[in-house]
Amino acid sequence: MKKTLLLLFIICGLYTARAQNGTQPVTVTDMTRIKQAGTASLSHNGKQVVFTVLSVESDEATKGEYVYRTQIWIVPADGSAPARALTSSSTSSSQPAWSANDEQIAFVRSVKSKSQIFLLSLNGGEPAQLTNESRGASSPQWSPDGARILYSVGLSYPEMLKDSVLNPHAAVPNWTMERPGFKTNLPQSKTKANPDGNMDAIRAYLTQDEADNKVKVFNKLNFEGEATTEPNFSFNHYFIIDAKPGAVAKPLTFGFHNYNGAVFTPDGKQLILTTNADTLLNPDRALISAIYTMPSTGGPLKRLIAEDGVSLNNGQVSPDGRYLVGFSSVPMTMDFGHLVIYDLQAAGKKMVVPIDRNVGRTVWSTDSKSLYFTAQSNGGAPVYKVDMATLKPEQLSGYDEGLGSLDVGKKQMIYVKTAVTDPYELYVADLNNKTARPLTTFNSEWLKDKKLSIPEKKYYTNSKGLKVEYWVMKPTNFDPAKKYPVMLQIHGGPTAMWGPGENTMWHEFQYFCAQGYGVVYSNPRGSGGYGIDFIKANYQDWGTGPTEDVLAALDGALAEGWGDKDKTVATGGSYAGYLTGWLAGHTKRFAAISSQRGVYDLTTFFGEGNAWQLTPIYFGGYPWEEKTKPILARESPFTYVDQITTPYLILHGETDLRTGIVQGEMMYKALKVLNRPVEYVQHPGATHELVRSGNVRQRIDQMLRIYEFFERYIKHE
Repeated sequence: MKKTLLLLFIICGLYTARAQNGTQPVTVTDMTRIKQAGTASLSHNGKQVVFTVLSVESDEATKGEYVYRTQIWIVPADGSAPARALTSSSTSSSQPAWSANDEQIAFVRSVKSKSQIFLLSLNGGEPAQLTNESRGASSPQWSPDGARILYSVGLSYPEMLKDSVLNPHAAVPNWTMERPGFKTNLPQSKTKANPDGNMDAIRAYLTQDEADNKVKVFNKLNFEGEATTEPNFSFNHYFIIDAKPGAVAKPLTFGFHNYNGAVFTPDGKQLILTTNADTLLNPDRALISAIYTMPSTGGPLKRLIAEDGVSLNNGQVSPDGRYLVGFSSVPMTMDFGHLVIYDLQAAGKKMVVPIDRNVGRTVWSTDSKSLYFTAQSNGGAPVYKVDMATLKPEQLSGYDEGLGSLDVGKKQMIYVKTAVTDPYELYVADLNNKTARPLTTFNSEWLKDKKLSIPEKKYYTNSKGLKVEYWVMKPTNFDPAKKYPVMLQIHGGPTAMWGPGENTMWHEFQYFCAQGYGVVYSNPRGSGGYGIDFIKANYQDWGTGPTEDVLAALDGALAEGWGDKDKTVATGGSYAGYLTGWLAGHTKRFAAISSQRGVYDLTTFFGEGNAWQLTPIYFGGYPWEEKTKPILARESPFTYVDQITTPYLILHGETDLRTGIVQGEMMYKALKVLNRPVEYVQHPGATHELVRSGNVRQRIDQMLRIYEFFERYIKHE
């Protein structure tokens, strides 16, 4: 066994080394070769790991198009055998969950366009469908005794009106729908629809038009989705079912409310979950949530934890039943949230974990003495361990890698790691992360012949006295005797954070380096990963201050002497689309600039973007307020559109409602009227998530269009 483990470790190490020393450049279509491990879960006995693998496939069934497929895999936790697939790649399967005895997994697969829960015995046999849920079923969670499975369902408002199980009395919400002219909600009408009838019949006719998608009627505040406007509220509810095919599910939550985060207590008798603190408020107005408990067999909710003015969300209960992980934040502020632990044996006792970072997944140790979690920090996503005796976080991994999908057993932890030479792989380590080793090598084979660019970390101190970190990636086939074009890459958010472990940018950075560009990226003021004061440093200053920081990073790279200052370009998406637009109107130093899915006019952004809350949060008010108007004008790149002469490529997803497509169209139309060198690209059907999870051909197209546009102006040799 030890020899096998050593051999696997050596092989993986050789793959990593060869990935650094290969000769082939990363190509744009290498995007389709990447496999991403994720959603990993360690068996209760610590012997095996189930996890998902996301891949891109193209075959006859897809008619030449690329499609994403998710499979469930399993691997021994000691690495004694290679990972193997448990589900077919012909259809996607996800959300694997171990049974209490580790003999089965529950997972989710789509059936007739509805997600359903399946059971798969690890002793052999085909998956058995457990649910046949008309509402769809997801997020399976086994009860501690392994007898039942908790799952969630989602319904729209019209579906809830008709649902005889979750709305058995054909009621309407007890909170107001905010329809003008009505003090209370109208009851469901039994009148037959008739456009020529009385008012009740006319209203029934109009309601039917809504149900038939002939019209959208908006009374919601938050009506923009990601790809389309959404006039209806949606609701998340929970059911429980015996873990036997053919069993009948029982609803646990009801009505026109959202319930989230449900977890079992260790004895299986109770559920802990989160919902609105004031159930009489319209969901768009209900910004404060509280933590509740209820019997796992069904019954009334009982408020467990609430704080005035603070929104709470629950995590897992410790195995001994004493502690509950929670997350607290103050809505409509720049407070990104805090990791808290509640002592369930001492009512009202709350312990705040002293970590000034945005926390990701949290997992209890099996003895309840420690809490593990990941958190964005200084360009990476390290794993931390909190000793319950001291509450002091101990950092267990570095800043040069991104860790996710964390799980912890009696003797080891597992996680998915992205490093520059080793992206998207599953790892196992001891509980202090001293003996980390890979359990998968999905990307090693195709990477072994690739030559990669390794980022070099730098920093400088800005005019506010803040230490700003940035990374410089030289062209892949770097020759110190030559000069190279330099690409400034800017992240969005603005509270996002980049670093060597940022998996969403791994391929893009390597591709442009392979094309002969140096790539520079930074975490300017306002970025996450450096604490709340750093985040607040761009309050009412989205343009000038962050510009200082990103240009300083570019200047730092150029000062090394290998970059050509006359061949610099800049690109970025979302908030970074904003900042590249700002750069275009405030400097002439770039040969060309490209903005992706950006925000350019903060007043119209308030109206058309589903991220509209950023306007009052960051700029101190609303567009109609006299105190705010000059700030929004000052901070909008569109205000300076007449100053833009740099060749400019603007890209936007046609159905992007997070930042709103009018943003790109305004900028393009103005520059076209001004007869400036501008090109505008729309990707049909694409949302704000195009570059992360969108159509693969469109993702490739966007990268190539940026590359081709820049090449027009830098005359790259």
